[in-house]
Amino acid sequence: METTRHFTATVYVVNDGAAALHYHPKLELHVPPGGHVDRDELPHEAGLRETREEIGLEPTLLDDTDPVGAPAGKTLPRPREQLLYDIDADGDGVYHQHVDHVYFATVPSREIDPEPGEAGVEAWDWYDREELQESHIDADTQALAERAIDAAEDA
Repeated sequence: METTRHFTATVYVVNDGAAALHYHPKLELHVPPGGHVDRDELPHEAGLRETREEIGLEPTLLDDTDPVGAPAGKTLPRPREQLLYDIDADGDGVYHQHVDHVYFATVPSREIDPEPGEAGVEAWDWYDREELQESHIDADTQALAERAIDAAEDA
């Protein structure tokens, strides 16, 4: 049986030592901004677009990708992680997969202002390292958020 795969992009955004996460009721998890890569987008472009839509802030990608210098190509920002998720969209055990490109970025403020139709501002919280460690946020999200905070401090 053929597996359907969707490409997605996630951006852990940081401001002043804290990462923005929101509770996703369907997934029953806290997650950063992100979503599907559209047909005309590159993964990092999708992540930046989703971040602008979901939190209303302009992200600056933390990218330490060294250019290759290929005369016929362009070096793209390298994701910090690429993760594969099995998705049971309807709860009936029929899965597809998400190939998630995970990026880190900074934003200029904590004034979240989502576009209409996105999770409301009340769904979002900012978590510093201590709050992440004391929370019930799943271990992989916590670890990636802490790594994003570290990357922002090192930038």
